[in-house]
Amino acid sequence: MSILIKNGYVVYGENLEVIKADVLIESNKIVEVAKNINKSADTVIDAKGKVVSPGFVNLHTHSPMGLFRGLADDLPLMDWLQDHIWPKEAKLTREYTKVGAYLGALEMIKSGTTTFLDMYFFMDAVAEVTLESGLRGYLSYGMIDLGDPEKTEKEVNEALRIMKFIEGLDSDRVHFVFGPHAPYTCSIALLKEVRRLANEHGKLITIHVSETMAEIGQISERYGKSPVVLLDDIGFFGRDVIIAHGVWLDSRDIQILARHGVTVAHNPASNMKLASGVMPLQRLLNAGVNVGLGTDGSASNNNLDMLDEMKLAALLHKVHNLDPTVADAETVFRMATVNGARALGLKAGIIKEGYLADIAIIDFDKPHLRPINNVISHLVYSANGNDVETTIVDGKILMLDREVFTLDEEKILDDVEKVIEKLA
Repeated sequence: MSILIKNGYVVYGENLEVIKADVLIESNKIVEVAKNINKSADTVIDAKGKVVSPGFVNLHTHSPMGLFRGLADDLPLMDWLQDHIWPKEAKLTREYTKVGAYLGALEMIKSGTTTFLDMYFFMDAVAEVTLESGLRGYLSYGMIDLGDPEKTEKEVNEALRIMKFIEGLDSDRVHFVFGPHAPYTCSIALLKEVRRLANEHGKLITIHVSETMAEIGQISERYGKSPVVLLDDIGFFGRDVIIAHGVWLDSRDIQILARHGVTVAHNPASNMKLASGVMPLQRLLNAGVNVGLGTDGSASNNNLDMLDEMKLAALLHKVHNLDPTVADAETVFRMATVNGARALGLKAGIIKEGYLADIAIIDFDKPHLRPINNVISHLVYSANGNDVETTIVDGKILMLDREVFTLDEEKILDDVEKVIEKLA
């Protein structure tokens, strides 16, 4: 299958050069970016007045948690989790979780996300949804053993079962990732076993680290060191590790992450909403740490809109540092695209010949996006997910003119309301 996108403002190459050009896609790759491409294609999209952007990479989320959107707002993290979220999650079935995964996939397609890194339960169901939706998903089962050896074995076996299931799908778009929840919910034995298994099977690892002051205090009291130092001491880190949040990091922590090539997934909306703190973005970037962007789950964000997340990231760090030059638009845009792709080992996040055809087309024919003085600035500061008109993943059109082809939007929204009634 071939797609020709005509007449758009293309965010081209590593330098984010905005050019008026056409983009030719053949199979799942971008094969040509140039003016006036005069070649036939199976589908021709007129992008006049629109911006052709790399698709967004959501580097940390819990996609089925859209079911709990608005359930328990304005609470501290542990109160939110222990008193509201975990009791609701205890009622989840595979069927309910799958409905939540459909909602998450639909929301991501409609807001231009093309790839996501997920952690939750019933991840075989999430894998089925990811495959059907056409999205590119890196899926981890959230492992929690709370120091119980029997639970450790059970969690490892469940992760391996999910891995086998996902590998059985034989899809280039759906991948398994090891996902120990966090150092405060996982034993040292589980963390070491995850490291061993990731090496053995060649899989990525994602884990929550240093999200709150309470976590820092808990780990320090238990082990006498920070979560990052703890993980370093047990040989956990490598370039295949993506830590979520990384809010409470000191200079030694940052040096460790940089030395091992660890990626940090920044979640500004969730960190602000739960009052967890402000990640030291500039110090991480100065140390050479790869920083991507994530939304976290819809229960603590409360959406999966990466355009919205970019603006929040940029504004948060400017006001926190009292410096308007911090977290500039280009830096944040890279976090939401190529940095996330780099963490996942994907040749994506850039519109250029030879890269995967993961693309979002954003409609700039709107008052809040005119005049077109600076495309990257508008994407970061002015646009939102509702401005995304077309989403292409792996060279296939998932949404065109706001119509989603791969999922039944009306049915999904109806099913979600039915599930919430059952969970009440």
